[in-house]
Amino acid sequence: MPKPRADIAPNSIEFETLPLVKPTGFREYDARWWFGIPGSDKAPELNLLGAEALGLGMATLFHELGVQPKVVTGHDFRSISLPIKNALKLGLVAGGCEVLDVGLALSPMVYWAQFELDADCCAMVTASHNENGWTGVKMGANKPLTFGPDEMGRLKEIVLNGDFQPRAGGGTFRVDGLREKYIASVSEGVSLKRKLKVIAACGNGTAGAFAADALRAMGADVIEMDCDLDNTFPKYNPNPEDSKMLHEMAKAVKEHGADVALGFDGDGDRCGVVDNTGEEIFADKIGLMLARDLSRVHPGANFVVDVKSTGLYKTDPVLKENGSTVDYYKTGHSYIKRRTTDLGALAGFEKSGHFFFRPPIGLGYDDGIVAAGAILQMLDRNPDKTMADLKRELGVAYTSLTMSPHCDDEIKYSVIDKMVAEYEGMAGKEILGRKVVDVNTVNGARVTLEDGSWVLVRASSNKPELVVVVESLQSEDDMRDLFRNEVKPRLGQHQEVGEYNQEI
Repeated sequence: MPKPRADIAPNSIEFETLPLVKPTGFREYDARWWFGIPGSDKAPELNLLGAEALGLGMATLFHELGVQPKVVTGHDFRSISLPIKNALKLGLVAGGCEVLDVGLALSPMVYWAQFELDADCCAMVTASHNENGWTGVKMGANKPLTFGPDEMGRLKEIVLNGDFQPRAGGGTFRVDGLREKYIASVSEGVSLKRKLKVIAACGNGTAGAFAADALRAMGADVIEMDCDLDNTFPKYNPNPEDSKMLHEMAKAVKEHGADVALGFDGDGDRCGVVDNTGEEIFADKIGLMLARDLSRVHPGANFVVDVKSTGLYKTDPVLKENGSTVDYYKTGHSYIKRRTTDLGALAGFEKSGHFFFRPPIGLGYDDGIVAAGAILQMLDRNPDKTMADLKRELGVAYTSLTMSPHCDDEIKYSVIDKMVAEYEGMAGKEILGRKVVDVNTVNGARVTLEDGSWVLVRASSNKPELVVVVESLQSEDDMRDLFRNEVKPRLGQHQEVGEYNQEI
């Protein structure tokens, strides 16, 4: 395998004979590249030979880590995913791995199959909720964990330097029938006594082949919404943080008089929620509702949340009464998964909709369908309350959408370094009439004001973007002011920052 290059033009002899791998595709805890789709003007960042080189690099790393080189692989429902997975498998086999291919899958189904098939490693070909044309790999070598910065850094080093170690003895094997076993596994133990009408929203993504059947197996009355698989994503991107998807879920709830709408992203490891009134509930608030419910069932249980999450976890009286503690940690599915495991927490919650449940609820990884089951069980344990009632029991906080201004991968971290320095220099000074009392820099800058309101700016780990979230404990108008009169103009001083994907 030749050493990969980053400067190969498409539609050329080099593109057909040499591996293309752009360095920026190696993210903090998984890999994402623009592969391209017909009609796109954007240059590809990976070709099929690059995917093969990535597989050989992963095999080299698996052997270096000393784990059994047995790898579960699967792919999401995109027009490009199957050929990319096949190229990746060629590299894994050339590196001496035994590859168990479970076919079309959700990321959590691949994680589950590691336990089912007794495999140390996984390699799921998916771009998750990224737009059509993106591809990537979520990978791990120590179930239920996935790679973090150390492993991703070493993989990047191996691949880009061409430090491959081909080995004999590899092979690839097709494993059929796991879809049905996975659905039976995630629905096991959930038997609803309460009649619940549930919208299953899948945005024509991979979850459409799994979620509705799993929710029915749990005992829910399911109304399918965009569950037919269509890899063009004709209506909106399957992303339960996207306002278009949430608005469609709200319309469906009102139209059908549903108890709740549950939305799943492109690879099924995230879950978004719209309540019975048609109001979206951000995942950090859902996490708080679940933590309150689970702390009653498991007194003393501890929880992990990411730095984008509401400050209400720290002040919640139910959690205090039940002896539960909450740890704020870095945003990212790999970080929260690892932190939840390291601290022996019952669950971890991420504002993007990743929910991590450890035994006896789950196996420690993020699974949108397991999260959906926990939400339905919470409603089942509160038969006289709606989702809106449970939300109203929380303290009042006005939290923004997750907003992402464009910022190139090559410079986004330097911009965040400047923002962190700016905010650290504001300790004790005022923002909109309130003193800055804390600047948490575990992941970008989370700046807390004296009334408990906060703003967060960090770099996206998945895309060429920054991430902005604000929360006010005063009012919705104040929440908007924190963005419009504080964060947006401060970021706007950096000309490298571009347009936002959405704004409040």
